[in-house]
Amino acid sequence: MDIDVKVLTTYKVSEDGEKVALRLVDETGTERCLNFKVSQLGNLVVTLPSLIEAALRQQYRDAAFRFAYPVGSWSVEEAVDPGALIVTLRTLDGFGVSFSLGRGNAERLGHSMAGVSRPVAATTH
Repeated sequence: MDIDVKVLTTYKVSEDGEKVALRLVDETGTERCLNFKVSQLGNLVVTLPSLIEAALRQQYRDAAFRFAYPVGSWSVEEAVDPGALIVTLRTLDGFGVSFSLGRGNAERLGHSMAGVSRPVAATTH
């Protein structure tokens, strides 16, 4: 069954924290609810950015197209693993993503960012 989403309305986390319900209204005006286990929602979250970019690249016929959010704030904190850091990037409206970053990669990232004075080709490590 296909559901054409008109608007996402609310979400709710279960009391035990193991499930999340996403409520929406479909194109016919019917209220619906999608229920996810946290592990399923995690899989969806890591898949969505690639899906958005693929759709936009196809729509605009531009293989370099990126769906980029402006960063409003960031934080760097110690991870449980002493060889890693947790880097969190947040938008102005509160959307945030955290990454675990090995200290060597963190140092290389810092050098890469400090050395950029003009637009350059993407660097991947």
